[in-house]
Amino acid sequence: MASIEISRTPAFTIVDREGNATRQEITEFPFKIGRQSGNHLLIRDARASRHHAHVTVENGEIVIEDLQSRHGVWVNGERIQNRQLEHGDRIEFGFDDSYRLIYERPGNRLQDIATHLTQSDLTSRTGTGGNLARLRAMLEVTRALQSSFSIDSVLDAVVDAALVITSADRGFLLLKNGSDLDIRCARDSRGPLAASEFRVPQNLIRRALDQPGQTFSIQFGVNQESADPSASAYDLALKSAVCIPLLRIQLEGPQNPADAADAPLEKTGVLYLDSRIDSRDMSAGNRELLETLAIEASTVLENARLLQDERARRHLNEELSIARDIQQSLLPRNLPRAGWFHAAGSSLPSREVGGDYFDLFPINDDAWAVVVADVAGKGVSSALVASLLQGAFLALEDDAESLRHTVQRVNTFFRDRTNGQKHATLFCGILGRNGLLRYLNAGHCSPVYLPINDVMETLNATGPPVGLLDHPEYTTGHCTLGPRDRLIIFSDGITEAQNAAGEFFGKRRLKQTLQANGDRSCSALHDALLDAVQNFTGGQEQSDDLTLLVLEFAPDSPA
Repeated sequence: MASIEISRTPAFTIVDREGNATRQEITEFPFKIGRQSGNHLLIRDARASRHHAHVTVENGEIVIEDLQSRHGVWVNGERIQNRQLEHGDRIEFGFDDSYRLIYERPGNRLQDIATHLTQSDLTSRTGTGGNLARLRAMLEVTRALQSSFSIDSVLDAVVDAALVITSADRGFLLLKNGSDLDIRCARDSRGPLAASEFRVPQNLIRRALDQPGQTFSIQFGVNQESADPSASAYDLALKSAVCIPLLRIQLEGPQNPADAADAPLEKTGVLYLDSRIDSRDMSAGNRELLETLAIEASTVLENARLLQDERARRHLNEELSIARDIQQSLLPRNLPRAGWFHAAGSSLPSREVGGDYFDLFPINDDAWAVVVADVAGKGVSSALVASLLQGAFLALEDDAESLRHTVQRVNTFFRDRTNGQKHATLFCGILGRNGLLRYLNAGHCSPVYLPINDVMETLNATGPPVGLLDHPEYTTGHCTLGPRDRLIIFSDGITEAQNAAGEFFGKRRLKQTLQANGDRSCSALHDALLDAVQNFTGGQEQSDDLTLLVLEFAPDSPA
């Protein structure tokens, strides 16, 4: 009989931060995992430790060990120090939205059963209907699992194997679709069944789905009086039937294993077989094989579902990446770096797209407009509102009343179009060639006015955020900048940036950084402040957008 090669190498399925899945075999021990180059598995995430974990062999078993990493090693949702790995274990590294590994042990359950059948076949050769035929059927499923790229081919092999094992006439694989059942695969010993044969006793299948347990078998009597009261079964002249439920296989591991252990597995369909020839228990002596086939079918279907979800997620990520590029392109590209007015700015969304934005544009030869806004909330909805806000200020004129009227119109727009579901803080101002800054602060973080040779001040709120009240009062303020004076405008993502201990960067560190770099140019000051935030957070992923704009009044600079 033809043999089939079985891989004896353990491996990881690696799902990276973008949701891409790859497979890596563990061919050398210790198998090193970490952020630093030279590890067998390189975790490209600043939150991972340089040497995070390794996989070793202890007493012939594969074991993963935490190498005193900062965020730990988690197996199936539980933090561990040293743990033997089991097939399907999910390994994570202490933070969400990053790498996760799924352990794959050498061999699989089908191969174990094939080995058992081979051993018993040495002592009991009963022909094609016995262990030898069953062994061939199981190996065909194994071959399909290892070599086929078609889900349908694997499911066909599963149903064919079930037909051989039970000597049934027909086999169907049915999947739940809401309250209905769809036939995914229908076969007999000759191959696919014709559409006219797609008739199965639905009530029996539903009993198999509704009752607890793994396998439901029934025998129908020879005469009508002892027949099952199912009209569909009687009309089909069935003598025997067996239903094996398909269960939702949690390939990614439960979020809380302690809670998940008590939860019943969801039944997603059935592997159904019947016979019209004789009345017998087709599951007798075959229960383990049938349930194994059901598990393999469930795994294939769950893999297909996860692949579909991953493709959808990848498509969404591609769309969000395009949206991010568009959003970034709407930010001012050519900030003034020469003449009487200099600027440096950036906006880093915490997700693919963010609700912060800043803008800077000339009103005329003697005045520039500046706007920084922070729309409440995260994600696409806030990003859309932010882009609408940006257009509202393009018609600003060189006077304080224009600021006030524009903000009032924006407030009315928010109230009318979002039904009070969205609001935003914003700071807008007009800086003249004479150094006069007229501004309106609608509930935004107070910008810091940093004179070159004086004490820093803050430009506090002159009205509430837009979108909160129907008829708010907005007033304007003003200050006069001297040569080389700076104005630092930021969103609360800067002061509320957190490190691993949950501490905020805060206003105190902000002012300390400004004081330590107070004599530097606006561009250098901007970079120093972002570096200080980055060093404080240690690369920790942030929950809010980081927007920073530094302005410098430079009347003596060459044009």
